This record gives sequence, structure tokens and C-alpha cells, in this order.
Amino acid sequence: MVQNGVQYIIRLNMQRDGLPFRDIVQLVDDLGGDIIAWDLVRAEDQKTIRDLTVLMGTAEKLQTLVEKLSLLEGVTVENVSDRTFLMHLGGKIEIRPRVHIKTRADLSHVYTPGVARVVEAIAEDPAKAFQLTMKRNTVAIVTDGSAILGLGNRGPKAALPVMEGKAVLFKWLADVDAIPICLDTNDVDEIVETVVRIAPAFGGINLEDIAAPRCFEIERRLSERLDIPVFHDDQHGTAVVILAGLINAAKVVGKSLESLRIVIAGMGAAGTATTELLLHMGVRDIIGYDRVGAIVADKSYPGHPEWEQLAQKINPHRRQGSLKDLLSGADVFIGVSAANLLSPEDIQGMAPNAILFVMANPTPEIEPEIAQLYAKVVATGRSDYPNQINNVLCFPGFFRGVLDARAKRITVGMKVAAAYALASVVKDEELGPEYIIPSVFNREVSERIAKAVIQAAEKDNVARRSPKI
Repeated sequence: MVQNGVQYIIRLNMQRDGLPFRDIVQLVDDLGGDIIAWDLVRAEDQKTIRDLTVLMGTAEKLQTLVEKLSLLEGVTVENVSDRTFLMHLGGKIEIRPRVHIKTRADLSHVYTPGVARVVEAIAEDPAKAFQLTMKRNTVAIVTDGSAILGLGNRGPKAALPVMEGKAVLFKWLADVDAIPICLDTNDVDEIVETVVRIAPAFGGINLEDIAAPRCFEIERRLSERLDIPVFHDDQHGTAVVILAGLINAAKVVGKSLESLRIVIAGMGAAGTATTELLLHMGVRDIIGYDRVGAIVADKSYPGHPEWEQLAQKINPHRRQGSLKDLLSGADVFIGVSAANLLSPEDIQGMAPNAILFVMANPTPEIEPEIAQLYAKVVATGRSDYPNQINNVLCFPGFFRGVLDARAKRITVGMKVAAAYALASVVKDEELGPEYIIPSVFNREVSERIAKAVIQAAEKDNVARRSPKI
């Protein structure tokens, strides 16, 4: 039996006479695979269409199998897919009405002539759009496809499956309706103007997978021009979850958050936002590290004005050198950078009871099994290791709270409240090196974050309503 293999479905067009079942079974067996199922799709006079489901250890072995199947007499391979592709067929989301039309009277209320009264009510008081339209529960997920899941710039069409998946998570975890908006432009002005034009239909804007440094300017300008919250999840969602994990990790190692000496590798959207949030929490000894080395005050960083601003607030001792040099004596490493960036020698010199957040995906900065030899707490961005740092823990509940409060904008207080709410899901008696952050399947997460965000929005005077919580 194949261990840790992937199931594939191979659609075969086969002659009815002399079906080469024995040959196919032998081919699969020779490649170390397993046949899971033979399914008849349809039968015709001279041929049959069948789906062969196999479990194969590697994609290379699958390719070899497909090539050998194609050489069999009377066999044509029509298609090869796996469970992931099948789940995406036809897209992952749809729109359904919340009201049903059964009679002519229903039609007159939903559409003309009755809808005219609702139009007039909103024209007289635009705030009623929150009560009387989808705006009250709908978020636009906006991307240009320039920074897709660590894959880089793959364009707006390729971004759509990711945005659809995000919409599914919004609905599943927080009952928020989210609509993917994939823009065919990388121009900051065009993105901003487009979002401003479509904003009346939405209660919030979730920016997603937009490359740095454009993402900073887009978020800033949209926040200035719109009266609804704009939240770049790759920045702030990730930062909130990192902060939550760090709050609990600090408890595990018996250190205060403010006393931690932290090195952050990867000063893009997530790294920059995490740095800003940690500074707000009172952490002062933070070193930002990127391809140019350590971010240091009084240096020029063309194309990265946000680094020049951050440099005035971080790295107080002006440390420079290799990553190994910077990590010497550090309490925490936060990696939002690249695979295999670290070696064991780099982390051996860290402070006792070190904390490592190695979140490059799919391959972390160092193998977690190795990191655990030198650190007290290890977190990754992966679901197959303990302590997954994933922004899905933040954005559904965060926007649930934002929409329920009808917030005008996002505040730092709302992000901090969300982090503490997320951290609190892990009870003190449950807390340990391998459990500092709850699972994405914990339904308590979104509810707690939503309540915390509502309270923070009210405290920061950005809420337009005070729902019962």
C-alpha cells in the first residue's frame, strides 16, 4: 500500500473488445501504486469510458503511468485530475437569493414596483444601504494577482481560485459573504480608482495577494478615501496571528513580550506589518532583515520608503552582519521569507528557550524537526506541524466584527484586541510548546475575535452601531 500518496483520476477511452485490465493492473503495480477504483462513466457500441482512480507516490510516477497507458492498444487517456482539481471544477462559490419568489406579489416586493420605495429611502439616507442591501454583510476580496501564496506574480485569472477559496472560508467560519474582485492591472492609481468606484456595494475591502511595496500605498490611499474598512490581510491578518502566537509563546518560555529580542526575516508586507504591531506592543529590540541585510537607520533603501521609516524605530543597537550574527543571543526568530534560509549553526547561538516562527511556505526557513532541537517553541505556516500560523485564524472573525459594528476604518486597537482574543482561545492549562495557537477548525476563534473587534471599534469611536454581544 502506498504511504502518503496522492489520489489521481485517469479517464480512459477504451475499446470494448479485449479490455486490457490485466495490463493496466500490472503497470500500476510495477510503479508502486494502488488501484482504488474502476468506475464506468458510459458505454457505447465500440468503446467504454472509464475512470481509473489510483494512488501514486509521486507526480513523476503518475506521469510515467499515463505515458505507458497511452501506449496500450485500444486505450486513449482523455484526462488526468486529482481531488484538488475536481473540487475546483466550475469554481467553488455561487450566489443564491436570500428571498424566494413564488407569487406575483413576491415579485412586486422584490423588484418593481415595490423596490422603488427602498431606492428612495436609501437616496434620502445613504446609511440605510447597510440595513436594506447586501452591503451589511458583504466584503470585496481585491487582488491584482501579483503575490499569490508565495508563487509570485501569476496574474488575475490565476488568482481567482485563491480568492474563491478565501470567500469559502469567510462564509464557512464567519457567515460573511465575500466576492472575489481580480483586477487586470498592477497600476496603483488604477487599482485605487477601481476599488473606490465599486465600494458602495460593500461593507469592507479585503486586499489580498498584492505585492509589496505597492500594497502599502494602495491600502493607505483607499483608507483615506473610503468610509468603510480596508484591510490588507497579507499584512495585518498575518501580523495579528503572529502576535497572538507570540503572546502565548512568551508565556511558555517565561519571558515578557516587551523584553523579547526579535529578528524578523522578510520585510515585505507581513514582516513590515508584524514589526509595526510589535512596536505598538512595546517591543523595542527588533531587527528587520531582508536581502539587503539588516535594516539600519541612516541607510537609503530605494523603492522601499517603508523601510526607511521603520529603520528609525527598530534595531536600536544598529546591529549588522549575517543572519547568524544577528541571531546570536536573540529570543525570537520570525521568518516570513524563503525556504531553507537557516542552518542549525545559525540558531545554535540564540538565547535559551528560543522561539522560532518559521513560516515560509511550503518549505520553512529550516526543517521544524531540526528547529525543535534548538528551540523551546517552534511554529510554522504548515498544517502538518503543531502551531500553524495562518491568517485564516484572523480574517473571518475580524470582518464579522467589522461588519457588525459597521466600522468606518481599521484601528491598531482592533488588531491588538483580535490578537489577544485569538490567544485566549488556548486556555492556560492547555498551553505548551506544541500548543500556542488554536486550530483553524476551532469554531470559537471567529466568535471571540468578532466580539473583541466590535468592542475595540466602539472604544476607538469608529463603530456606527453597537450590536449586542
